[in-house]
Amino acid sequence: MTDITGIDPGVPPAGTGCAACDAVGGWWFHLRRCAQCGHIGCCDSSPAQHATAHWKSTGHPLVQSFEPDEEWFWNYDTGELYESGPELTPPGGHPADQPAPGPADRVPPGWTRMLHR
Repeated sequence: MTDITGIDPGVPPAGTGCAACDAVGGWWFHLRRCAQCGHIGCCDSSPAQHATAHWKSTGHPLVQSFEPDEEWFWNYDTGELYESGPELTPPGGHPADQPAPGPADRVPPGWTRMLHR
């Protein structure tokens, strides 16, 4: 998985958290990075599922986990998981001191009941 259409290894991540959640004061469980444009969105377990929304609005099918020390990719078009792939421009995950779920000051009490399973 080195020369895959939809992956641009030279594009840096667009931020350190889900931009759409940040814009509305929301929170996320885990983060995903678009492998084509660097957009950071929240995972499908998160209340808002912004990474999937990004795929649906842009057609960018490949995301990489944006959790520290995770390197796997997911293909929304095919439903395939890739344990590894090309190295993307650093950083490969959100800051280590940023908790998951996060951001810490916006995670509500009882947050586990709000996750999509």
